[in-house]
Amino acid sequence: MQPRNAGTERVPDAAPGNWVDRLSPDAWRPYMRLARFDRPIGAWLLLFPAWWSQALAEVSLGHSVPNVWYLVLFWIGAFVMRGAGCTYNDIVDRDYDARVVRTAARPIPSGQVSVFQAYLFLGGLCLIGLLVLLQFNLFTIILGASSLILIALYPFAKRVTFWPQAMLGLTFKWGALVGWAAVAGSLSLAPIVFYAGCICWTIGYDTIYAHQDKEDDVLVGVKSTALRFGKATPQWLSAFFLGALLLWAASAWLAGAHLPTFLALALAGAHFAWQVATLDIDDPANCLARFKSNQTVGWILFAGLVADMILAGGSAG
Repeated sequence: MQPRNAGTERVPDAAPGNWVDRLSPDAWRPYMRLARFDRPIGAWLLLFPAWWSQALAEVSLGHSVPNVWYLVLFWIGAFVMRGAGCTYNDIVDRDYDARVVRTAARPIPSGQVSVFQAYLFLGGLCLIGLLVLLQFNLFTIILGASSLILIALYPFAKRVTFWPQAMLGLTFKWGALVGWAAVAGSLSLAPIVFYAGCICWTIGYDTIYAHQDKEDDVLVGVKSTALRFGKATPQWLSAFFLGALLLWAASAWLAGAHLPTFLALALAGAHFAWQVATLDIDDPANCLARFKSNQTVGWILFAGLVADMILAGGSAG
């Protein structure tokens, strides 16, 4: 699978000098870009709900440390399946991407990877994802596989609704259910409430991201919450971020979490307030920076849940 013009153009929203541009072989580079390995923030935002939910389930069961093997499996799965999702999305959106400045240099619209090659690459990523999923219990395998329906539908959402960010939340925050199921072997109210909070979080941060493309979106006729909210975006973001915090707090309470988790949620709330207060919806660089800063939210909450486990386990001992 030798692509044309391999590695000749850097995608605009990838960081200059990223490891893919510096280290990957020329023949691999377009595929690495297709999977967004040069822009890993999306994989981290996919991963954290699984890690959070795993840790919250372990808190509820009184574990003193997280299952490291599960953390590794979720890490591999998140990066691989985010790559698969982006590849599928780029196949579906190839004509749209060719008409948008920020996406025209992506491997498919720029001709570096053919659609057939992209499908082969997608199949390989999905196979790796399946091998990861098979390491868990049967309930988790079935639950994880069921997300493929949402993944198949997601790229079409922006053609029919101003709320594709909600569809993104439903699809790529499925890990909030899978993480809990991997530990507990079933679902309960706590992970479902937690999943709802993750959807609110996704609508918030992806609205910020969508403001980068709003002018092009109008020209090509696709929809987003950035266009729906317009100048009222800060108020909408405040509502969705607050909703995420309240739902996460309710889930933590249902799971029997302790003070460290709630302190972490307070810190995450402060970070959300900073995002809203400093956001400039007409400055693409500002929007991209605020979007990427949600990785900090991920680490804050994960650290709080791990601290919850360790401290609660130590006091119990």
